[in-house]
This record gives sequence, structure tokens and C-alpha cells, in this order.
Amino acid sequence: MIIGYARVSTVEQNLDRQLDSLDANGAEKIFTEKVSGKKADRPELLKMIEHLRDGDVVVIAELTRLSRSTKDLFAIVEQIQGRGANIKSLKETWLDTTTPHGKLMFTIFAGLSQFEADLTAQRTREGLAAARARGRTGGRPKVASDNSNMALKMYDSRDFSVEEICKSCHIGKTTLYRLLKNRA
Repeated sequence: MIIGYARVSTVEQNLDRQLDSLDANGAEKIFTEKVSGKKADRPELLKMIEHLRDGDVVVIAELTRLSRSTKDLFAIVEQIQGRGANIKSLKETWLDTTTPHGKLMFTIFAGLSQFEADLTAQRTREGLAAARARGRTGGRPKVASDNSNMALKMYDSRDFSVEEICKSCHIGKTTLYRLLKNRA
């Protein structure tokens, strides 16, 4: 079965161009939604993936309708392939896992993306090691013990609100609650 997926970011936008394109390319069922591609919660995308069966082909008008990031794209395609289905983009012809060439191109792009992520992680580890060798540990600066003690005393007195304590002691709410949790 050929299954289409169309998405626009806002209610004011129109799906007609995508729907016409998907219809012209044989989509038998089309899932549509009006939600930002940056949102992880896309109910119709999830329904479409659940609907997929072995041998189905997901057709999209263009990649930006499916995903806003490379990482997200690879995760979605992996879910589609995990259901035994393929994916085909009408605009980006290199994304067509129904053909050997399309599978090769997608694999190459996935490999390049993973390579880039691995290099970034490696550079981060090397940078942290170089900083540690110079005596820098990173992270948030420690709260001065005077401020910590004062914050705890103010809290215990019950005369001050959390906001007043934080403002007076120059600390955030999270820091105050961590101080309270860690005192024994």
C-alpha cells in the first residue's frame, strides 16, 4: 500500500499542494496534520507509523514535511523500516528506499551523519580533557558557603518566601532546593 504523509506547521497554512502531489503519485491513504515539525508529539505521524505493514511505501512531498533535523529524519526512517516499509520523497529523489540506489544513498547519508556526531563527541571529550589538564573543571560555580548558610537560615525561619531567599542570597530556586535536600 502507498501511504502519504503531509504536514504544515500552522493552521493557517494549506495542505493542498502536498495532497495533490501525493494523490498524483498513487497514495491510497494519506495522514495529514497541522503541527510544527520541531514538535516530537505528532499524533498523525505516530498513527501512520503504527498503520504501516510489511511492503508499504511511505510517500512524502519533501523531507521538510517529515522532519526538521537530520537526527530526527534518521530516527523516523528507522521506525518506518522497522515496520518493514520503505520511504520515498518526491522532491529529494535520493531518498527512495524502494530502490537499491536509494538505499545506498540513504545509508551513505546516515553514515555521514553518524560520523559527524562521533567527531563532535570526540572533540568534546578532548576539549574537556585539555581543560582538566589546565585545572579547569567546568560546570556551574559553587555557591559561596556564606550564601548557602544564609539561605538555609532564612528558609528555616519561615519569614521569607522562596523568591525572597533566592534574591537575597543570589541563588536560583533549584540551588535552594538542592541545598535543602543535601543538608543532613
